[in-house]
Amino acid sequence: MKFIYSLFESRFWVLMLKEMHQIFRDKRLLFLLIVLPTIQLLSYGFAISPDVHNLKMGLVDYAQTSNSRELISTLTANDVFIANYSDNEQTLSQQLQTGEISVGLVIPPEFNRRLHQERTAQVQVLVDAVNANTAGIVRSYITQMINNYSQRINPNRVSAQAQPQITFLYNPGLISSWFFVSGIMGVIMTLVGSIVASATVVREKESGTLEQLLMTPAENWEILLAKLSPLSILLLGDVILVLCLARFIFGLPLRSNILICLLLSSIYILIVISMGILIGTMLQNQQQTQLIAFSINVPLGLLSGAITPVESMPSLFQYLSLLNPLRHYITIVRNLLIKGVGIDVVWPNAIALFLFSTVLLVISTRKFRSQLSA
Repeated sequence: MKFIYSLFESRFWVLMLKEMHQIFRDKRLLFLLIVLPTIQLLSYGFAISPDVHNLKMGLVDYAQTSNSRELISTLTANDVFIANYSDNEQTLSQQLQTGEISVGLVIPPEFNRRLHQERTAQVQVLVDAVNANTAGIVRSYITQMINNYSQRINPNRVSAQAQPQITFLYNPGLISSWFFVSGIMGVIMTLVGSIVASATVVREKESGTLEQLLMTPAENWEILLAKLSPLSILLLGDVILVLCLARFIFGLPLRSNILICLLLSSIYILIVISMGILIGTMLQNQQQTQLIAFSINVPLGLLSGAITPVESMPSLFQYLSLLNPLRHYITIVRNLLIKGVGIDVVWPNAIALFLFSTVLLVISTRKFRSQLSA
């Protein structure tokens, strides 16, 4: 009892009350402590899933028989694959290259005849192996489903009557680091760019040099451009460094024009710098900027497809990820580096990056100007 009384009378209790009062008085800090962790928890719970489902499967059925339709029905009966019919193999290959489908299935014309002759009927399966983990799971799913189909149509046969010939495109060795490194590249640029840009703005607030800028004859746009240019060059240097490390350490292929990759990376750099400036102008100290930057970057990373495929997320989160510039940037990097496509394939994502950079740059510039004029 005496200990409890002495605790209430101690300086520690007074300091603790003061800290609690400051926390409850600062609404932004309460938002950081309560709302953002809740958002992150929900993002982790819904976005990260080891299961693979809702993958679009391109189908070319040259046989057009009841047996071939039954095989297709077996593969698309659950929520793993969604049927997407194509006319020929050329269309199927184009859809795989552009990312419209993740898996392609070609049933040959002699499929039905070979089944009736009790011979092995092979079907061709093309898998987009950019994501090696997903490709491995798809292989297991398809093999198991086709084996079950073979057992059902001929229970007395020991070996499988229908067999898939699976071909892995773009990543035949199923090197998982290609998928993760290309995704983490975008996450790193987002984290570093937003934190550094926000810290730069806040540091001038804390040191009082922001007010000194008002005493110079420089215009507001000159001050802002002087902040953007050096940071943009440094971050572009980071992109080159990461590409070199990915190439020489992880063996990540550089199959497309590297200049296009750097150009689109420059647009994304403007996005992350704009985010950082916007964060820095809204907050008052570096501790707050670091907390909010990390809190924003975690959901962006989870909803980008950097670690887990977007297809494994619930439909709501898949649509929300379209508002995530990091998803578009990672899609561009993977298509350029691993698939070796050109701007004609990634132009929708490039336009999305341009729109994001324009909107965020305008908002952050106005906010920064209003701060200088205050």
